[in-house]
Amino acid sequence: MQRAVLIMFVAMSLIPAGDSAGKLMTGGMSVAPVFVAWSRFALGTVMVLPFLSPGTLRLFRDWRIWLRALILACGITSIQTALQTADVATVFAAFFVGPLFSYVLAVMFLREPVTLLRSVLIIAGFGGVLLVVRPGIETEPGVLWAVTAGLCYGAFLTMSRWLTGVGTPLALTFSQLAISALFLLPWGASQMPAFTAPVVALTVASAFCSMMGNLLLLYAYRIANATRLAPLVYFQLIAAVGLGWSIFGDLPDGYTWAGLAVILISGIASTRLR
Repeated sequence: MQRAVLIMFVAMSLIPAGDSAGKLMTGGMSVAPVFVAWSRFALGTVMVLPFLSPGTLRLFRDWRIWLRALILACGITSIQTALQTADVATVFAAFFVGPLFSYVLAVMFLREPVTLLRSVLIIAGFGGVLLVVRPGIETEPGVLWAVTAGLCYGAFLTMSRWLTGVGTPLALTFSQLAISALFLLPWGASQMPAFTAPVVALTVASAFCSMMGNLLLLYAYRIANATRLAPLVYFQLIAAVGLGWSIFGDLPDGYTWAGLAVILISGIASTRLR
């Protein structure tokens, strides 16, 4: 179990690290968010390709695989757009509306059981997101993009549950990467930046960190119980705060700190109930 926990901490640090690399490109180098999203999928597809097993391509006959990948492509493009103007910690906090939205969708479409305590915790978590977002006339566009990304991620999570058993985790990962790369190709190719050494290095780092984070996540779930590991997903919020402070010098304001605390407490308590 200790090895799985260590792997989870590394994985949950790599994912916001990949997004931080993307923010360096979109915020400081004027690279288009859609290029960052497309390059992440394209390079990720190449990275996974050597490890595929026979029969992976049969997944592409299922229309649900295509819909799931398109939702993911919209979500990743949205979060890269959000990071262009908002700080990493705030974006990740708003993004965590995703698990809450996933719970609602799973109850509605997958007929998952509803419990009073989990529903209360979900509502509390949504309150934490509202503390971060603070909807109103002056709400930052970047935060709204982060919420959009979170809603896409929630739909993606629910579809992933729906597709459990359709293919191996690696095959499903390949399908979402390849289809998303294909879908974003016209926009990504039209927004090619000048390939300076920093842009190339950050593009590769963004794709590699994201890919390794997700692969390590799958590996951790293979060697330990999912229920025990699920709360560690929220370590992304802590990693996002640390990365935002160390790389960009950003620290959340008081409302965002309060929202982060509420999201962490309600999210961890909710996952421990499952």
